Amino acid sequence: MNNITIKILFLFLLSQTIWGQISPGELSEAHKNLEGMSNCTKCHVLGASVENFKCLDCHTEVDDLLKSNRGYHSSSGVKGKDCFECHGEHFGRDFDVIRFDEKKFDHSQTKFELTGKHSEIECSKCHTAKYIKIEKLKKRKKTFHGLELSCVSCHSDFHQGTLASNNCLDCHSTDAWRPAPLFSHETAKFKLDGAHQKVGCEKCHVKELIDDKEFQKFTGLKFDNCTNCHADIHKGKFGINCVECHTLNSFAVVKNLNAFDHTRTNYRLIGKHATVTCNRCHTKGIRAKLQHEKCVDCHNDFHKGDFVKDGAVEDCSKCHNEYGFTPAYFTIEQHNTKEFKLTGGHFAVPCNECHFVDSNWKFKFQDSGCETCHANIHKSSLVFDNKMLVNCETCHSTDKWSSTSFDHNKTKFELVGKHVDIACAKCHFSDINLPHQFVTVSPNCESCHVDIHNGQFVAKYKNNCSECHTPTNWLVENFDHSKARFIIDGAHKNVKCSECHKIKTKEGKKIIQYIFEDISCKNCHT
Repeated sequence: MNNITIKILFLFLLSQTIWGQISPGELSEAHKNLEGMSNCTKCHVLGASVENFKCLDCHTEVDDLLKSNRGYHSSSGVKGKDCFECHGEHFGRDFDVIRFDEKKFDHSQTKFELTGKHSEIECSKCHTAKYIKIEKLKKRKKTFHGLELSCVSCHSDFHQGTLASNNCLDCHSTDAWRPAPLFSHETAKFKLDGAHQKVGCEKCHVKELIDDKEFQKFTGLKFDNCTNCHADIHKGKFGINCVECHTLNSFAVVKNLNAFDHTRTNYRLIGKHATVTCNRCHTKGIRAKLQHEKCVDCHNDFHKGDFVKDGAVEDCSKCHNEYGFTPAYFTIEQHNTKEFKLTGGHFAVPCNECHFVDSNWKFKFQDSGCETCHANIHKSSLVFDNKMLVNCETCHSTDKWSSTSFDHNKTKFELVGKHVDIACAKCHFSDINLPHQFVTVSPNCESCHVDIHNGQFVAKYKNNCSECHTPTNWLVENFDHSKARFIIDGAHKNVKCSECHKIKTKEGKKIIQYIFEDISCKNCHT
């Protein structure tokens, strides 16, 4: 061991002996780096006690609080005291320099009173490195310094810096974050009047995600026009100043309806519509969308489905206008474009004669035949089931009902001879109390003519008068005696008919006898 080494060892032993005599005890764990004589003046003033300014040279966070009159050390019960009165030293490594009962501590002395939800939180929840803003304090095992008073120092700024004020307590309280009990919309640029007072905040202040964080915008919203929030159901037709017509109490309430200019809408009020009160059409309120493309959107279908095309009621304007439902402006020219054309006497017939049926108006008919309006005076005497008789117009025309033009020769009874000049009624109108008879009239002669032969020819000829007679006259022109039972020959050719065919009485009637049971000679010759 050389001399220099011996000297150093001696001085070290000497210093330890002197320090043991001077130092009152071992420093705490927090101040252990200040052990040794060379460090004494870092805390102690030579010839004097420990001065506060020495402590504050290192504990600048406390110095800052004192200078700004904040925190516990600025409270009336602490300010002015010496640091060592509360924070002892030289009591060993395990000594707790900061000693107080956290549960009994009056936090109001820090000038941050614990109220509401804050009073329920454990100290360590706030006094943790997570919320300490001073880097050197973050490394301390335990400290109550380094926190700031602003809400955002512990809580996330839900508004993400969009509000003019950073003081959350302007609107919120520590009792609950929502709702904001201290906020009044009266102090905002947009005051809530009328129905706006009942609207939930989120209706206007919509929530969204910004940077994966929930955000609700409260500033920068446009509100100079109603259309900033409300859809313009009028599509700009009435301008942008909604309050000209509406009130804030209800959009359905319209001010001064009498002065409202309906021509600015898609539906101009003309005719009788101009005198109708608004609520007669707007039954579900002014705001409700009103169908108005067709008359039946407001009016009942007076015709009860008569005018339906492709499943929808046809436009009433084809016949009517807004100045009155009657009279209808349906012209004869229009009528003649339909299935039933107005001709002849139908021109002069009032509409209701055909279209007012059973106390109801009717315009669509399944059958446009004559019998729809006219009684069939022929009833069963005419049947339209063949090519000859198609409809009433086969015989009649709309010009005059009594004027007929029927081709009788197309029937089974052709009109020849005297029959051509005979009036129809002679055959088809046998009794004034009976209707005309047509198909029910037999083509046999005796259906019109009296059988003067009293049925003598029924058995043989079935009353076929044409075997003897013609329609030209009643004379016997067709009879051929050579085809009869009794053939005329010899002297019989010169005998007059009346010599053999005498007048006799049969069943109280006088007739000329033509049929004989016995045609032997003795029947005439004695």
